[in-house]
Amino acid sequence: MLQRNVGELLQELRVAQAGVQILFGFLLSVVFTGRFHDASGFEKTLHLLAVLLTVAATALLIAPAAWHRILFRTGRREQILQVGNRVVLVGFGCLAAAITVTVALIAKVSFGPVAMGLVGGMAVLLFGLLWFAVPGTLIGDRRRRNGH
Repeated sequence: MLQRNVGELLQELRVAQAGVQILFGFLLSVVFTGRFHDASGFEKTLHLLAVLLTVAATALLIAPAAWHRILFRTGRREQILQVGNRVVLVGFGCLAAAITVTVALIAKVSFGPVAMGLVGGMAVLLFGLLWFAVPGTLIGDRRRRNGH
């Protein structure tokens, strides 16, 4: 059972990592465009924030796979799973924040500050509901059914 749980965690990370890599590549390439040099200081700050959040997401989402490899056959699967689960949740939070900042920045550059606020708010709502509220509700439903 423990081995299966570790395998599932690592598979989930493979799925998330593809999205992180695409976002990271996009954010890195933006700096080399002519339009980036014309961006305001605020826009450049938002871009850097998105890059840093993506770096954090990358580090956090890759860490459990690295731990699994480094600690292979040391009898620490349970610890990898427990700590890895927490680290991955923080990594997902960083990824959601990075995507939110990125789409808000795109809205700002394309349509102005009001659009930035609307798009950023919608992204926060979307990630908050789908990634955190729905699983929280499902956990609550399961606990109620089991009498906890």
